[in-house]
Amino acid sequence: MAKVSFDGRNGRIRSNVTKDAPKEQRSVGDVVRELKEGMKKPAGEDYRERSIAIHGLVCGRCGREFDHTNRHILTVHHKDGNHQNNPPDGSNWENLCAYCHEDIHSREVLGEYFDGGPGGKDVAVVYRDDAPPKGLSSLGAKLQEAMMRKKK
Repeated sequence: MAKVSFDGRNGRIRSNVTKDAPKEQRSVGDVVRELKEGMKKPAGEDYRERSIAIHGLVCGRCGREFDHTNRHILTVHHKDGNHQNNPPDGSNWENLCAYCHEDIHSREVLGEYFDGGPGGKDVAVVYRDDAPPKGLSSLGAKLQEAMMRKKK
């Protein structure tokens, strides 16, 4: 490390250079390996790529097909709303384009509105343990109940 000092009387700058201890030399392969290890995602966070490998580059709702140029528009929807539930067989995932994914989540907010719940952007449904009713989707059931209440 260099030590620099300034002599105010004569306007001179003095520098003393001391050698640091030699650094450990690493091979290029070791450096690359270390960088790749740092870029790996924690276990369970690579579900997007696994879902695409299982379900393909197709939206599960509208059927739009994707390729390597527009695959960033394809998202993974967790059917039960629990982002921690990532089974290896992909049974909780559904590949949806960004438009269909937004539509599904906005319908949940609409269903809560008709149900008399809080609704709105403030509420985020992350996980619900209750099973959807048989036959109709949870949105369909909520809409049907809301229509019946309005008829009364």
